Amino acid sequence: MNMWLILGFTAQGLFGMRLIIQWIASEREKKSVVPVYFWHCSLFGGILLLVYAIHRKDPVFILGQLSGTFIYIRNLILIYRQRQEASHASVLATSIEPAAHT
Repeated sequence: MNMWLILGFTAQGLFGMRLIIQWIASEREKKSVVPVYFWHCSLFGGILLLVYAIHRKDPVFILGQLSGTFIYIRNLILIYRQRQEASHASVLATSIEPAAHT
């Protein structure tokens, strides 16, 4: 097998793992959830598949993976921004609490 096929199969495996991660997380919670690892696998698998698609010179595959990559990045930005805002709100709430008098 050549290196491009190895890259393609590795990328597809990584990209496919996101579905297994999402399924396991949903089963644990007994409801549909999308963990952050889903987006990480989507992004890294999608980028590797994009590289493979560029090598294959397949414009349909390139467009699909390129557009997906922007969506995965945007979702990760929203997740980390929300976490950062929640962290700041927590710090702010802690600093506003009245001090206990002794």
